[in-house]
Amino acid sequence: MSTALVDKREARIRRMFGSIAPSYDFLNHLLSLNIDHWWRRRTTQLVPPKGAAPILDLCTGTGDLALAYDRAARGQAPIVGADSCPEMLRLAEQKASRLRASGRIRFVEADAQLLPFADDEFQITTVAFGLRNVTDTDKGLAEMVRVTRPGGKVAILEFSQPRGRLFGGLYRFYFRNVLPLVGQVISRSRDNAYRYLPASVQEFPDGDALAERLRRHGLTDVDFHPLTFGIATLYVGTKPLRAPLQSDPRFSERLLQ
Repeated sequence: MSTALVDKREARIRRMFGSIAPSYDFLNHLLSLNIDHWWRRRTTQLVPPKGAAPILDLCTGTGDLALAYDRAARGQAPIVGADSCPEMLRLAEQKASRLRASGRIRFVEADAQLLPFADDEFQITTVAFGLRNVTDTDKGLAEMVRVTRPGGKVAILEFSQPRGRLFGGLYRFYFRNVLPLVGQVISRSRDNAYRYLPASVQEFPDGDALAERLRRHGLTDVDFHPLTFGIATLYVGTKPLRAPLQSDPRFSERLLQ
C-alpha cells in the first residue's frame, strides 16, 4: 500500500494534469531551460532500442519520450505511449501527427497500475517524470516489470535532489520557490500543480533508495545515472532471463518417457 503524504489519488492526478495540458510543454521547456530535451535523448542513448521489438513509454504525457525513442529506433520499432490523462494524449497524438510519426506510435489511455498489455511484450519499458505520480509506486513498478520481455530493460527517468551544498541549496530554493510561482502564474492550475511538483519530488525516493526498490521487484544489473548535477536521474534495470527449460528436472523426465 502507498503511504504517500502528497495526494496522489488517481482522479486528482488525472484532473490536475488535464488542467495544465495546454501549457505543459511550454512550462517543461521553460522551467528546465530546455535541458529536459537532453535528458530524454540521453535516456535513449543509455538504454538504446535493439531490433524491431516494441517499446512502451508509460505516463507518456504529451509523448516526448515516445517520440525520442521513435527517432532513436529510426522508425524500426513500434512505440506505445500510455497515459491516464486523455487531454495529454490528445496533444501527444497531434504532436506525432505533425512529426509524421502517427503510423509508428500508438497512444493508449491506461492506468499505470493495471496495464492492458500482455506479459513479456516490450523490449524497453520507460517512464519519464511519471512514476512518482502513480498512486501506488510498487504497483506501477510491478506492471512495468511484468510487461517487459525477459532480458529487456526498465528505464525510469525522474527528478532527484542534488546533493552538493552550494548547487543543491541554490537548486532547492529555485525548485521550492521560483518554479512553483512561475508555473502557477502561467498554468493557473486550480490544483496547484507546480506546488505539487516539488512536494512530490521531495517525498519520492531517489538514488540508492529507488535503485533498491527496483531490485526488490526482481530487476538485475540495476544502476542509476545522475544527470545535470543530479537534478534528474536515470534508473535502469534488466528483467532476468527465464531459466532454460532444460534446467527443469521435469523436462528430462519427459524426455525419458
